[in-house]
Amino acid sequence: MTNHYLPIPSFFNPHQVGGVWRVPYQQRATQAAHWAKSHQIKPAAKDQTRICLLLIDVQNTFCIPEFELFVGGTSGNGAVEDNIRLCEFIYRNLNVITQIASTMDTHTAMQIFHPIFWINDAGQHPEPMTSITLEDIELGIWKINAAVVHSLAQGNEEILTQHALHYARQLSQNGKYSLIIWPYHSMLGGIGHALVSSVEEALFFHNIARSSQTHFEIKGEHPLTENYSIFRPEVIQGVSGKILAPKNTRFLEKILAFDAVIIAGQAKSHCVAWTIDDLLTDIREKDPRLAKKVYLLEDCTSPVVVPGVVDYSDVADAAFKRFADAGMHIVKSTDSFLIERS
Repeated sequence: MTNHYLPIPSFFNPHQVGGVWRVPYQQRATQAAHWAKSHQIKPAAKDQTRICLLLIDVQNTFCIPEFELFVGGTSGNGAVEDNIRLCEFIYRNLNVITQIASTMDTHTAMQIFHPIFWINDAGQHPEPMTSITLEDIELGIWKINAAVVHSLAQGNEEILTQHALHYARQLSQNGKYSLIIWPYHSMLGGIGHALVSSVEEALFFHNIARSSQTHFEIKGEHPLTENYSIFRPEVIQGVSGKILAPKNTRFLEKILAFDAVIIAGQAKSHCVAWTIDDLLTDIREKDPRLAKKVYLLEDCTSPVVVPGVVDYSDVADAAFKRFADAGMHIVKSTDSFLIERS
């Protein structure tokens, strides 16, 4: 499967990928229209082979050095390097990518994985990267912060406490990570929530050149559960059995309707891996052969690595091996693998 690569537009500057700046929309729109004409790029609606590029949380909070949860990976500059390759991939394959779908991790201050939610007997909130276990809650090492009860549970502290116990128990039974307290990040309305400027520019350019609306999918906004995966929250039901946040069946069906799905983003060990894992679960329920339509851009994603604290490289690599064993393709952004457009 091959594709004739397009050139990379002269305005793309790889040295800007690690910064935050304003995209000159009107200028890029004019250039994109001219680019489509000069390179005989057809509207996406004419594609006979439909390809989706699914980008996971390519936002400032994860991808810009000095921001809250910068994914440095093994190199220390992982997300920036990944996004240089990602932008180049988009421009080179502009004529065959039918649609780009971008997930947006979206948070507010009072959420179960943020410091303000929890407090100890000394009146202290947990430091970022603290792991809170079911035993910690049962022993009262960490308790619900009474100050958040009014906003999150209409003043009913008992209900919120029972939810916290239920939540930690569910995480333990699911066999995934325990509850990790993250720095405040991806705050709705804040600059950290925005797409990386260079990636936003590439998406906008694709949007105009191919007359293909970029699709944005929000995740993580519910205060009482986590959403590493775009397809489902970590805990779906609350202690009463009421649904906290449902499985995202609509988006799953949208993604699987494409002839090929290419996945990149951050972080390889967390939101990317768990999104792919949920996608694979759905594929196995429908038809395991569908896994062959999924391509993972391994050089456009990095694991969470905090030197001296945590290193999820092995966890990420093991997950990707499992995906490959299931039939998904592990590729690089420079590989000639795209289905040629008819």
